[in-house]
Amino acid sequence: MNLANKLTMLRIFLTVVLIGVLLFPFESVGIQLPVIPVKGLRVETHYLLAAIIFAVASFTDFLDGYIARKYNMVTDFGKMVDAIADKMLVNSTLVILAAQRQIPALIVVIILLRDNIVNTIKMIAGSKGKVIAAIKSGKLKTTFLMIGIIATLCLNLPFEIWGLNVSDGILILATFFSIYSGVEYFIKNKNIVFDIEEPKKEISTK
Repeated sequence: MNLANKLTMLRIFLTVVLIGVLLFPFESVGIQLPVIPVKGLRVETHYLLAAIIFAVASFTDFLDGYIARKYNMVTDFGKMVDAIADKMLVNSTLVILAAQRQIPALIVVIILLRDNIVNTIKMIAGSKGKVIAAIKSGKLKTTFLMIGIIATLCLNLPFEIWGLNVSDGILILATFFSIYSGVEYFIKNKNIVFDIEEPKKEISTK
C-alpha cells in the first residue's frame, strides 16, 4: 500500500462521505443546516460542502497518478482500484444530482452508456493481451465533467445571480466529448473488437 494507492483509497472514502452529505435527510432528523441568502437566492450549505469534498477527491485523482508515475509506484492493484474510485466518485454524484433534479437525466444516461461501451472495449482488448491507452478527447471529457459537477454543486454561483446557466453548459460540453471520445475509442479499436486482422503492408523491393 504505497502513497499513490493510499490517495486512491482516500478518494473512495471521500466518495462515501460525499454520498452521505448529498443523501442524508438532515431535515427529517431535526438538523437545520444554515441557508445562505445570496441576492434573492437560497444557497443550501450541504451542496457547498459536497462541492469542497468533490473538489478534494478530484484532486487526489490527479495526484495519485502523478506520484505513481514519478516515483515508479504503478501497480496492478493501483490501476484497478483507481478506475473503480474514479467511477464511484463521478458516476454516483451524477446519479444523485439527476435524482435531485439538479442536472438533466439525459446527460447522465449518455455518460454512463458511453462508459459502459468504452469499458467493454477495454475488457475485450485486455482479454487479448492488448492495452488501450487514454486519448485526449477522453481526458477533455473528464476535465469538463469534473468542473461541471463542481459548478453544479456550487449551485451555478456566481453565474446564477446573472441568470447564466454555466454549470449545465459545461456538462453539455462534457457530454459532447463523452460521445466523441466513445466513437473515437470504437473506431480506433474496432479491429480488436471484431477480430479483424489489419492488412499487411507490402515491402517495396525498390
